[in-house]
Amino acid sequence: MPILNLSAEDDIYYELIDGDPAKPCLVFLHEGLGCCAMWKDFPAQLCQATGCRGLLYDRLGYGLSSPLPGRRQLHYLHDYALRELPQVLEWLIPGQDHFVIGHSDGGSIALIYAAQQAPRLRGIITEAAHVFVEGMTLDGIREAGLAFDAGKLRALATYHGDKTQAIFKAWSDTWLSYGFRFWNIEYLLPSIECPALVVQGSEDQYGSAAQVESIVAQALNAVPAMVEQCGHTPHQEQPQALLALMQGFLQGRMDAAPHLSRSPSPS
Repeated sequence: MPILNLSAEDDIYYELIDGDPAKPCLVFLHEGLGCCAMWKDFPAQLCQATGCRGLLYDRLGYGLSSPLPGRRQLHYLHDYALRELPQVLEWLIPGQDHFVIGHSDGGSIALIYAAQQAPRLRGIITEAAHVFVEGMTLDGIREAGLAFDAGKLRALATYHGDKTQAIFKAWSDTWLSYGFRFWNIEYLLPSIECPALVVQGSEDQYGSAAQVESIVAQALNAVPAMVEQCGHTPHQEQPQALLALMQGFLQGRMDAAPHLSRSPSPS
């Protein structure tokens, strides 16, 4: 089992998908209750369609990686984006150009990471990302909590094992806490200069089109893509439509010159 040792206590499970080493690597970031296995075969299909290599990993607390080291903090998405993700990239694809593809929490992590303008980042794709907290998001999480307590989400244990209770409560309790209702990363969006494809299902139960509108309006090079007849997980609900969207975005930018940050305006 491929494991990356970030520290004596923190092990990260990862998977690599073969592809052309001359092309950018596609880095997949799972959702708030996800892991590598829950992407199913979508990453492999996208890598095959584009010819790119792929990298998936379970963030700390998820899947086959180590449990959460302690209580989750309000800035947990920043921690994953600015600490864990750069370490994983440095160890597993050092010095390689890459695109980051993130679903839900993974999409928000991709946005935070992109705002740092990493020199090897060629672009991002977000799928159902959040940049602020909506009432409908909290309603959806409350409903998920009731289902979990009623034993209706037992399938999660297939992926997270004895960490299932801890990771579910870390997700739900954090988002439903009083302080987190003020969480907002819109201030970062104007710093995102790389190309961005912003995807969301038209019937997403965890977020409205206002999330997409905010990202596209404030990031410097972002385009929207609403997927019709689709909820929170487009890569599972409308996989062929999403493959076409992502393939077109990636191929249109792989042949372009790598992104360079804007030079300061002359004074």
